[in-house]
Amino acid sequence: MGLRRPSAARRPPLPGADPGETAAGAARIGNWALALWIVLLTVAVVLLDALSGNDLPLIPLTVVLPALASVFCTVRQTAAVAVWVTLVVVGSRIASTGPFWDVVSLIGFTALASALGVVACAARIRHAVQVARLRSAVVALQRQILRPLPVTTRQVRAHGLYEPMEEDRFVGGDIYEVVQSPHGTRVIIGDVQGKGLPAIGAGFAALGAFREAAVREPELTAVADSVEDAVVRHNAFSAETGETERFVTALLLGFDGGDRVQAVNCGHLPPRLLHEGAASVVTLHRTSVPLGMADLSAEARAAEWLRFPPGAALLVYTDGVTEARDATGVFYPFDERLGRWVGDEPDQVLDALQRDLQQFSGGVRRDDVAVLVLSRPPDGETATASLGNAATNDTHTTK
Repeated sequence: MGLRRPSAARRPPLPGADPGETAAGAARIGNWALALWIVLLTVAVVLLDALSGNDLPLIPLTVVLPALASVFCTVRQTAAVAVWVTLVVVGSRIASTGPFWDVVSLIGFTALASALGVVACAARIRHAVQVARLRSAVVALQRQILRPLPVTTRQVRAHGLYEPMEEDRFVGGDIYEVVQSPHGTRVIIGDVQGKGLPAIGAGFAALGAFREAAVREPELTAVADSVEDAVVRHNAFSAETGETERFVTALLLGFDGGDRVQAVNCGHLPPRLLHEGAASVVTLHRTSVPLGMADLSAEARAAEWLRFPPGAALLVYTDGVTEARDATGVFYPFDERLGRWVGDEPDQVLDALQRDLQQFSGGVRRDDVAVLVLSRPPDGETATASLGNAATNDTHTTK
């Protein structure tokens, strides 16, 4: 039918133009294809009008053409269709022998309907451009909040999967970060209580504190305390503005290149160790309260060491994975399914997990999903992440 996607526009966007805005204002049908279809439809209506006689005039039906064009075409194309339809109606009515005022009213109605089609097209494009600008701003915000993955440091290669609960939202309440520091690679994955913009604000506060403390603090527990303080300060500000206070469940990991990984667990789910063809639950013996709730516990946060043998990978995740349910309410059998993909590469594991979750839940998301697969970088591969700098690769991080 001559339809084409906006991304296939013949003219390249101007330098500095946003591709989303350019696509929003692009035509979905070419000029020649549009002209051909309009002429064919007009000829068909004229022939039917001639065959039906004066008892059933069909020429006025062409007023729907500008309305149809407004859905797929640019303003210029829609205006051209409107002019064409007006000329066809005027020509057919002038040649008719009907009453003068009937002819005038029909021509006036045709001109008005055609003009409304042009206005509707302009309004559609303006709205689409505004949405494209908003999405562009959200993408920029996402890149400031969440690091693109995969990313490689001197001690870790991190692949990731991130899917917000809502399709049209780029950032949800789950957070993660990988930071190369003088003390090794520090990783955090967390889940902010609640949904929406307030949860995103608390997550951004936690991430900002982690990025700074991961480089500054030699002890992983001190990093957790710094993030705790940031969440508390954010909650204090939220209370002053009438918003709900939030807490963050999080798991902090420290990699120094050895066969063990240091962990500080703040109420988060235990990781899985993928090694020698099996996926096993890593038992965490020193679990403390979530970030933002340290005042409720008399015990200080403590670190513990986890096994990380050569050739192994740690999989950390949020509860959007384990709490996914099917149509009958049955929870996703995470460990059972994970065992099927243990021998695969990290990106293959994430692809399989993403497809399986989608199929199991029927595409219904009840929570954000964040998953990291942490393994040693391949021999000879140089680090692509420096202190606090974002990686340039972007594979599994979603929309």
